[in-house]
Amino acid sequence: MSNNNKGGWNWEVSGFEPRKSDQSPSTAPPLTRRYSISTPSVVPHSQLISKQSVATKLHSLKDKVKHAREDFAELRQEALDLQEYSNAKLDRVTRYLGVLADKTRKLDQTALEAEAKVVPLINEKKRLYDELLTAKGNIKVFCRTRPLFEDEGPSVVEFPDDFTIRVNTGDDTVSNPKKDYEFDRVYGPHIGQADVFTDVQPFVQSALDGHNVSIFAYGQTCSGKTYTMEGSSHDRGLYARCFEELFDVSNSDTTSTSRFNFFVTIVELHNEQMHDLLSGSETGLPKVQMGSLDSFIDLVQEKVDNPLDFSKVIKKALLSRNGDQPKLKVSHLIITIHIYYDNLITGDNLYSKLSLVDLAGSESLGLEDNNGDQTTDLLHVMKSLSALGDVLSSLTSKKEDVPYGNSVLTKALADSLGGSSKTLLIVNICPDVSNLSETLSSLNFAARAGNSILSLGNLDTIKKWKDVANDARKEFYEKEKETLDLKQEVLGLKQELKVANDQCVLLFNEVQKAWKVSFTLQSDLKAENIMLAEKHKIEQDQNNDLRTQVASLLQQVQDQKLQLQQSDSIIEPLQAKLKSIEAQLNQSSENTSKISSDLAGESTESAAVTKKLEEELQKRDALIERLHEENEKLFERLTEKASSMGSQQALGAPPKNLNQSPDIGSNNKERALDVVPFSAEKKTDGTLALVKPGQDKIKSTPAGEYLTSALNDFDLEQYDGLAAISDGANKLLMLVLAAVIKAGASREHEILAEIRDAVFAFIRKMEPHRVMDTMLVSRVRILYIRSLLARSPELQSIKVAPVERFLEKPTAGHSRSSSRGSSPGRSPVRYDPTIKNALVVEGQMHGFRVNLKPEKKSKLSAVVLKIRGIDQESWRQHVTGAKLREITDDAKAFATGNRALAALFVHTPAGELQRQIRSWLAMNFDFLSVTGGDAVGGVTGQLELLSTAIMDGWMAGLGAAMPPNTDALGQLLAEYAKRVYNSQLQHLKDIAGTLATEAAEDSSQVAKLRSALESVDHKRRKILQQMKGDNALLTLEDGGSPIRNPSSAAEDARLASLIALDGILKQIKEIMRQSSVNIMSRSKKRALVSALDDLSAQMSSLLEVDHPCAQRHIADARRVVESIVEEDDKPQGTLRAASDDFSSAETDVTQWNVLQFNTGSTTPFIIKCGANSHSELVIKADDRVQEPKGGEILRVVPRPTVLESMTLEEIKEVFSKLPEALSLLALARTADGTRARYSRLYRTLAMKVPALRELVGELEKGGGLKDVKS
Repeated sequence: MSNNNKGGWNWEVSGFEPRKSDQSPSTAPPLTRRYSISTPSVVPHSQLISKQSVATKLHSLKDKVKHAREDFAELRQEALDLQEYSNAKLDRVTRYLGVLADKTRKLDQTALEAEAKVVPLINEKKRLYDELLTAKGNIKVFCRTRPLFEDEGPSVVEFPDDFTIRVNTGDDTVSNPKKDYEFDRVYGPHIGQADVFTDVQPFVQSALDGHNVSIFAYGQTCSGKTYTMEGSSHDRGLYARCFEELFDVSNSDTTSTSRFNFFVTIVELHNEQMHDLLSGSETGLPKVQMGSLDSFIDLVQEKVDNPLDFSKVIKKALLSRNGDQPKLKVSHLIITIHIYYDNLITGDNLYSKLSLVDLAGSESLGLEDNNGDQTTDLLHVMKSLSALGDVLSSLTSKKEDVPYGNSVLTKALADSLGGSSKTLLIVNICPDVSNLSETLSSLNFAARAGNSILSLGNLDTIKKWKDVANDARKEFYEKEKETLDLKQEVLGLKQELKVANDQCVLLFNEVQKAWKVSFTLQSDLKAENIMLAEKHKIEQDQNNDLRTQVASLLQQVQDQKLQLQQSDSIIEPLQAKLKSIEAQLNQSSENTSKISSDLAGESTESAAVTKKLEEELQKRDALIERLHEENEKLFERLTEKASSMGSQQALGAPPKNLNQSPDIGSNNKERALDVVPFSAEKKTDGTLALVKPGQDKIKSTPAGEYLTSALNDFDLEQYDGLAAISDGANKLLMLVLAAVIKAGASREHEILAEIRDAVFAFIRKMEPHRVMDTMLVSRVRILYIRSLLARSPELQSIKVAPVERFLEKPTAGHSRSSSRGSSPGRSPVRYDPTIKNALVVEGQMHGFRVNLKPEKKSKLSAVVLKIRGIDQESWRQHVTGAKLREITDDAKAFATGNRALAALFVHTPAGELQRQIRSWLAMNFDFLSVTGGDAVGGVTGQLELLSTAIMDGWMAGLGAAMPPNTDALGQLLAEYAKRVYNSQLQHLKDIAGTLATEAAEDSSQVAKLRSALESVDHKRRKILQQMKGDNALLTLEDGGSPIRNPSSAAEDARLASLIALDGILKQIKEIMRQSSVNIMSRSKKRALVSALDDLSAQMSSLLEVDHPCAQRHIADARRVVESIVEEDDKPQGTLRAASDDFSSAETDVTQWNVLQFNTGSTTPFIIKCGANSHSELVIKADDRVQEPKGGEILRVVPRPTVLESMTLEEIKEVFSKLPEALSLLALARTADGTRARYSRLYRTLAMKVPALRELVGELEKGGGLKDVKS
């Protein structure tokens, strides 16, 4: 309380706290009356006033107690009524919920029974439909004839009926040149796409029922295959119509418990190699395996939800395929629709697929007129079509052994051919006479594929089968109608169930509200009861205190009366003595000369007596005045006490109320967040990442994505006022802490790394507005710094000052709380924020001054405490809530911008830090030391409150920003991050410096040094890239030490030198390989010596440390070359050198790639190709094509540039060293043609080897693979 309240009652006196009010109590006027000796009658008058006032106050207190009891009874009765009403409402709602639950169970049971009835009918429907479709076999053959073009000749086909096609063969040697072919369905030129799909639709339905279905379009080029499958913009083909049928039927069959999903794969088969046309789509799409178990390929499958998506996927695949038009004629296109069906009631999970295959052209003429590549393509097409015909023929003949493995096409579609699968072959033919041979070939192929199908025979047989089909269709329609009726019933039951569920939800919400109201009322009633009981107890205590005080005051009045009587008894003898002296003076006036000396002595005695009398009178007046002042003050205090009886604060309350204050309670609640554990895994290679990993992509979580979005989207303009902004910002920070706590120690680092940038940006954005709870900011900062510490060994060795260096005792002097008149306001201690970042200066540290001293009470306070039975020394240990708030504010001011204190918080656990503060307080303040258990509230509780106040103030100050700078913890985080980056860069600099000075002895050591330097450079670049991402964190407005990026010029120079040295050593190795002969031509030897001279000249680009290695290897190679015996050059020297090169070259191949080539015989020949360490093409094949094959040989194939200046005979001699298969594929009639064919062959083989594809690109750019005849 301030000095302005001198007339009021002081807080320091127990039992007389005034009510908190805006109006200050009236100040009593000072006493101006002086009481003389003759006024002792005032004492009974003041005593009478005191008794009357005390009686009045007691009567008022009794009335208030009576009213409080009446209010308590009314509130209790109201609570009982509300509880009875809520119980009745809950009983009614519970009964209604039970009725709804029974109804819901019945509806569920009815729905399950209806579903159980529908499922058998659907299965029976599928079975009948399948029997109807397979009555004539699982393989069906349709024939379609395209219209004649304007420039074509007459038609050679006729159509006797819908199942027969007649072809005029034009053979005059037979009596009847016309030949009939009978198929399951024949379409003339006038039949459109819709009519064709009408007959194809049963196969689509079969695929939806769970069977694998394959539809092939067969025929020669320009016979209408692609038109049948793709159609045109105004007349769609089978692709679009089949998927639309699947989509429409699946929508009609889809319910809330069943669902269809469709995926599409598109693959192109060319030269027995499958190419996924959807592999260029976005990553992350699921894949499916296609083919047999021993030979399959992973294909990207893209989900389609509607016909528009399907058309987009088809268009994208066809666009990627249209790049090479000649390739389209000799490749197969396979579009597969994968169908997934899930039923939650029955648990059925079905999978089927519909394969739509646009086969390559079936023409086989002109093989001898095509070049090598075209011939190879046509041979592969013929092989795959022949294999397909063999499989279909075997299936229709019901053979046990079906040759699926003869072709990649049949392997890929093996699960859609045979068994319960359905196959449809649509043969497309050209009607003109110019294509008669290809037409007959196509019809023969179709007849061979369906040769064992049961023939329909004559019209009687056809009619019989139609009758059977009509009967089956009629039964199927009846079953379908019954199924539809059951479905309608199920839909009605589900609608009723939905309505019941909605009612249950509404009732449940009403019950929740009723429970909430009831719980609130019970809580309010309980709190009101507790408050009234406490109020009643306080009033009783106050009444007892008043009675005790009145009795003590009466005793004081009696004591004062006795003192007055004693004063009167002293004054009366003095007055009598004065009168006797005056009489003696009158009598002695006659004889003045005789008693002059005696008169002088008597005068002196009279003056002394008079002075003594005056002093006694002054003392008496002062005593009376002080007594009246004390009476007046007591009256005023009693008046204030009576006016503040309704207040909830009482001076005699135990100190435990301090623990229940809102400030301390909130602080304790917030401190609970400080025990969040943190952990992070250390890297074994000595490097680390700042919270977020350096290499791996941060894994995203729903919680992290939500927090990141919320932090980034926080807009200040959406809130009205700073209070709303503060509430929103603090809630976001609390969500961050809650997410970290929920993630646990194992995933704490991941969630911190995921939301790291968003959190720091949010804090920086909100700092200028000063609306955030700084304690929440501190806790978030500490989480990130501790995560960084756990992953940084160089930070873990940092030593921080003990907590004693941050605390100071108050200076000697008068305590501001030692006097009743002193102000309980702010402490005069202030801290300069400019010196906090340099707290340790020449061994000195400025600490936080804990301004805490024992309270000194007045005499009257001591009397009151003694009357109440409280020891004064124990009471002086009591700490008030105002004092705690003052200490917290001072601690916050001390911690603001204090990086040294921030380091102490980061490196010391919160519990240990608070224990050290408690120990320091108990050691430095004797009145807080533990001396007994009779202290008010307990000394231990006071130590806990004081340490908590200091901790909370420090935490709040460490999170408070000092614009333009950020908070102390943020500055510490930036400093630690810079230290980590500097340490990492210097560590890499030391490693690179060691590697740069290490000498290399051979090529393997050169490769190791080069790899190590490249790895160090890669890590350094990665750290620099991460520093760019942390630019906002590492840049502070107050400057600071920049991150030192050590120069890497020496390491870069050594790396360039090693790369050049590696190239020199490889060339020396090649020279040594060519020198591994006994005799060498003179020209070649000179060329090798010249090459060594060139390498010696290249040494100028090397560093001095690499010169010895290069010189030693060059000298060794020169010595070997010079030791070779020379011979004269021969005309065929070039040829021999070339043959020696590829025959003696290295053949260390790590992976072989297999290719098959057809030669027209039944057995194709196989060539294996790979790459050696010199990036040369190595092949492995049989020596000869025909028997005896002569065993497998291994050769290095020369590059096409070797043949540039050779004649045809020289080229043939080179090819004689290679397997016969390559000679057959490469040789032509002329040398130029041979070179061109060999270039294409070399490109075909090398493109199959992944390691040589870049080499092929280089040869193409350099002109080494151009097929241009000179």
